[in-house]
Amino acid sequence: MKTKFIAFLAVIVMTGCASQPDYRQASNGGFGYTESKLSETQYRVHFKGRGSDKSKSMDYAMYRSAELTLLKGYDWFVVTDRETMVDKERVQTSPQVGFSQRYARVTECGVITCRTSYHPTTQFESGIFVGGSQKSEIESILNIEMGKGTRPTSATSFDAREISNNLKPDTES
Repeated sequence: MKTKFIAFLAVIVMTGCASQPDYRQASNGGFGYTESKLSETQYRVHFKGRGSDKSKSMDYAMYRSAELTLLKGYDWFVVTDRETMVDKERVQTSPQVGFSQRYARVTECGVITCRTSYHPTTQFESGIFVGGSQKSEIESILNIEMGKGTRPTSATSFDAREISNNLKPDTES
């Protein structure tokens, strides 16, 4: 009985530690996708991921746009605005003492657009850093407008079913 309990506990711990798939709904400002309804046919789709692969982040935002379009009963969508941001932070590998200047990013969103500004901040740092890495976050934001019937011929219009079939993510990673 004790052996079964330990095996069960081990399975629970390993399941909890397993990495989450990249493509998922975000919770509490975390990684994944979110969307905001702007009007009956217009949405802002946001995908936030780890790393610096711009094309993967944009693919996930496009895939969510196609998914959302089909869920709402539409056939196609037009990308009316897009933005991709990469935020990198370097972790020092050597001892460091002194003042450093960084920039705080502030994003203010209105009804139709968002404005991002950077403000300098100064801070005192000291310490010995062991190891070292570069952490990155990438965000892709699309404003889309959905429609039914004949798709517009512009380069920014997409068939939702085609995008959904071509960009479907591997949810097992």
